[in-house]
Amino acid sequence: MPKTRFAKIKRILALPFLTKIFDKTETLQNRFLLRLSPLLFMRYRYLKEAHKWFDPKNPRTLDEKLLWLNIYWRHPLKARCADKYAVRSYVEEHGLGHLLKELLGMYVNSREIDFSRLPDRFVLKCTHGCGFNVFCTDKSKLDVEETRQKLDAWMKLDISKLGGEMHYARIKPRIICEAYLGDQSGKLPVDYKVYCFHGKVHCTLVCTERQTRTTKFDFYDREWKNKLRYSKSSLRANRSFPKPEAYKEIIEAAERLSKPFPFVRIDFFIVNGKAVFGEMTFTPNGCIDTGVTDLGQEVMGNLLKLPEKLLKYG
Repeated sequence: MPKTRFAKIKRILALPFLTKIFDKTETLQNRFLLRLSPLLFMRYRYLKEAHKWFDPKNPRTLDEKLLWLNIYWRHPLKARCADKYAVRSYVEEHGLGHLLKELLGMYVNSREIDFSRLPDRFVLKCTHGCGFNVFCTDKSKLDVEETRQKLDAWMKLDISKLGGEMHYARIKPRIICEAYLGDQSGKLPVDYKVYCFHGKVHCTLVCTERQTRTTKFDFYDREWKNKLRYSKSSLRANRSFPKPEAYKEIIEAAERLSKPFPFVRIDFFIVNGKAVFGEMTFTPNGCIDTGVTDLGQEVMGNLLKLPEKLLKYG
C-alpha cells in the first residue's frame, strides 16, 4: 500500500468520532469478557498489554501473581483498605492516625459539597477508584459546576467492570476532601510507593515530577543503599535521590499496615520532614506494569508466595 494512502487511513481512524466508537466497543467487549469469566478477561488484558499468556496454574512474575491474587484471593480487608475513606480507620486502628492527611469533608454526592466552606487549596477524591482526583490550588479559579460534573461522572463508574479489579466492586462510592499537600507553587510532593511482601518492605519506588508527562520512576532497596534496576525508564538515567527524611517512619508504618497481606503497595509523602500516608494499592497498574524490568518482575515474583484460594469476600 502506498505510504500516502496508509497515512490517510491512519488520519481517518484517528478522527474523534471513530475513536469514541472504538473506545465504546472495547468497553462493551471488556464487560462481556468479565461477565463471562474474570480469568478470560485477565488473560486477554495480559496478552494485549504484556504480549504474554497468563497461566494461573503456574504464575511466576510479579504481575502474574498479582493477577492470580486479584482473581482468587478475595480477602475482605482488600476492599476496606483500597477505599480511600474506610482505610483511615484501618490506619488509626494500627496507631498511625497521626500520618493521615487532614480530612475536610466526606460527601455521598457532589451537591453536598459547600465550596464556600473549603480553603483556597484542597483535593477532592472519589473513594472507589484510582485517578478520580481534583487538585485545587486556587479556589477563585475553580469551575465549580464543571468540578461537580466531573465528580458525578466518576461516581457512576464501577472500576471492577472496567479493569477487572475485583475488590473495587465492594467499595461504596463517596467523595472526600483532603488538605492540599503541595507547595505554594502548586508542585506536588515526591511520592514514595513502598512494595510490601508478607509484612516486609522489599523496596521503594520514588515518583518525581508527577505533574508532567515525563514522571520519573526509580526503585531503591529497603535500606536505601542501592538503586535497583527495576524501572525501565531509569536504566539509562543518570540520577539519584538521597534517603528522605522520615524514611524510617515510613518503613515502620508500611510493615505494620501490610502484615495481613501477601502483597500491598503503600504510598507515602513527606511534607515538612514528616511522613504522610497516601493510600494502599493491591492491583498497581491493574496488575500489569510494563514499566517494570524482567529482573524486577522475577525478583519480586519470587518474594510473593501465593496463599490458599479465598473465593468469597465474606
